[in-house]
Amino acid sequence: MSNKRSNSFRQAILQGNRRLSSKALLEEKGLSLSQRLIRHVAYETLPREIDRKWYYDSYTCCPPPWFMITVTLLEVAFFLYNGVSLDQFVLQVTHPRYLKNSLVYHPQLRAQAWRYLTYIFMHAGIEHLGLNVVLQLLVGVPLEMVHGATRIGLVYMAGIVAGSLAVSVADMTAPVVGSSGGVYALVSAHLANIVMNWSGMKCQFKLLRMAVALICMSVEFGRAVWLRFHPSAYPPCPHPSFVAHLGGVAVGITLGVVVLRNYEQRLQDQSLWWIFVAMYTIFVLFAIFWNIFAYTLLDLKLPPPP
Repeated sequence: MSNKRSNSFRQAILQGNRRLSSKALLEEKGLSLSQRLIRHVAYETLPREIDRKWYYDSYTCCPPPWFMITVTLLEVAFFLYNGVSLDQFVLQVTHPRYLKNSLVYHPQLRAQAWRYLTYIFMHAGIEHLGLNVVLQLLVGVPLEMVHGATRIGLVYMAGIVAGSLAVSVADMTAPVVGSSGGVYALVSAHLANIVMNWSGMKCQFKLLRMAVALICMSVEFGRAVWLRFHPSAYPPCPHPSFVAHLGGVAVGITLGVVVLRNYEQRLQDQSLWWIFVAMYTIFVLFAIFWNIFAYTLLDLKLPPPP
């Protein structure tokens, strides 16, 4: 924890102004519905009792978890708009006009830098969107309530960029759609945090919750792998790649774990933070040079522009 929080915390205990007795937070009685929700979030995300009590006493819902909610609403809105314009909601990606959207990452249009981010607003279909939205809301919103929009937004966007860049390096002929890179970064960071702090995590049904999250991730990843190798509806361009999922996982178990490891500890005070930031920066620079030179040097035959 940062020195600022530690000093305030000690002073509050000495003054007796906080409900931080030896009694565990779970033993508090007579709580309102909102207080129970905050307590539940604390036990779902924080491994130490002192951090849970601090969070419970200091959380004011101001600001609310606006980042994950806003991103989710935008993804749903873009999906509905595309569904109406294409007159197709299931497996939209099989529609001949789907890749013509200027938000999709396409290997022939990789010089348009915005596509490395905006592809999150295009999903392969309602089955793709549904699983991502469920994971974003069930995992992302509680994490943002505890760690704030800046930290969670950092992990999410780092996963998004890593996902599209990973595809441009490892699956060079495929397009990319969906927010799975960011979602997998958050979920894998959260699951890794639970595993690393297993004895301290007092959330109920830990095994069940982990199993549900892993099942949802596996189903979504399996769908992506199947779709990637399914005969394309618009040959010679293949269906979207699944490699973005793996890029998100890599970010989650590196940068994400450091961000979520200690509640409110300053990132600049953690040596691992700088190590993983350096690794991430090296990967991004490598991917940029790869995109500039490798496609030409390898004489790769890319699908025609949409």
